[in-house]
Amino acid sequence: MEYSDLIDAFKSFMEDKNINHETTIAIWEDIIRATLRRKFDTDENFDITVNPIKGDLEIWKNRTVVPDGEVKDPEFEISLSDAQKIEPDYEVGEEVPEPFYLNDLGRRDIQALSQFLIAKISEHDSSNIYKEFKERIGQIYTAEVHHIRKNMVVLLDDEGTEIILPKSEQIRSDYFRKGDTVKGIIKSVELKGNKPNIVMSRTSEVFLERLFEQEIPEVMEGTITIEAVARIPGEKAKVAVDSYDERIDPVGACVGIKGSRIHGIVRELGNENIDVINYSKNDSIFIQRALSPARVESIRLSPIDENDEEHKDYKGRAEVFLKGEEVSKAIGKRGVNINLASKLTNYVIDVQREDLPEDDLDISNFSDEIDDWVIEEFKRVGLDTAMSILNRSLLDLVTLTDLEEETIIEVQRILKEEIERG
Repeated sequence: MEYSDLIDAFKSFMEDKNINHETTIAIWEDIIRATLRRKFDTDENFDITVNPIKGDLEIWKNRTVVPDGEVKDPEFEISLSDAQKIEPDYEVGEEVPEPFYLNDLGRRDIQALSQFLIAKISEHDSSNIYKEFKERIGQIYTAEVHHIRKNMVVLLDDEGTEIILPKSEQIRSDYFRKGDTVKGIIKSVELKGNKPNIVMSRTSEVFLERLFEQEIPEVMEGTITIEAVARIPGEKAKVAVDSYDERIDPVGACVGIKGSRIHGIVRELGNENIDVINYSKNDSIFIQRALSPARVESIRLSPIDENDEEHKDYKGRAEVFLKGEEVSKAIGKRGVNINLASKLTNYVIDVQREDLPEDDLDISNFSDEIDDWVIEEFKRVGLDTAMSILNRSLLDLVTLTDLEEETIIEVQRILKEEIERG
């Protein structure tokens, strides 16, 4: 195979990959020099000129002129008499350039050169994709479903770049078919071997922020800022917003008339319920707003105990007092509302009833007979008093909590005996 055939074979490929002229020359020179080193152990006595656009390649082999009879390595040296046959003016010590052709290498070396070229182009292509997507981390990206596997969806963009959407990064209600267009953010990019591994996410809180920027001009312009986000993907989210312009209602601007602005975001996230609240630098006010729709009577803030390893990263602890009918609203179904409020404010939130009837008792009073984790499970679903648990059927309690029947029966027995004793 002549060098021109090699260049022609890869010229269109390089154009498809959008590899510029300078890079193409560098790739060609690298693989030719690698082939020469493999053949002759060195490439120092070769000059190479490449013009892949015209299909030109020139290789010149330089040999040093030595006195007759002193040639030790004919690959690097030429006798004076042989040099003067080429050009009578040559003298000892000068270099004699001679054209060198790839065909002189032999078929095996030419095949190796071709393989080097393919590998080098692939490496360059992967490197460019890696750099490009590294810069896109945290940005919204759209690609098409190419293949659906058990634990992931394989996507392809318009350039044919493969992007992975793992099951763990999909919203629970997501359902994809081949050819569907999928939107998410680029979460991570890593090189595995020479191939970039690009991961998309639809569950990230950053994805929700980017959708706000995309759908709400004031957020994109910076007039409205997103101060905090908490999500349970596909189920519920809370977004705290603020505005530098007192004339702008940040919540109203984000939601829009009759929810017109936020509707597109909700639809993209599989009908995820989104609460938009006004941010406040006052922690007590912020916590009250985060617990919406519940109405809070009062809040007592305290620091995290230094021995509390589980909550050491939280800003503090908030003891929130509410009227009885507000407790279930604050906690929410399966504890979703209070968990999101806690994430949003970075406070551990404990809900307390303010108007406990005289004939009722706070379940925390039974910590000497009932395990703390059992008490916390009842509190998680809004059952924080003895009567609130006794007034529920066994079936209700099994459905609401993650407790076993035997555990619930034993708790109800303890509570009932205490209430009857007065």
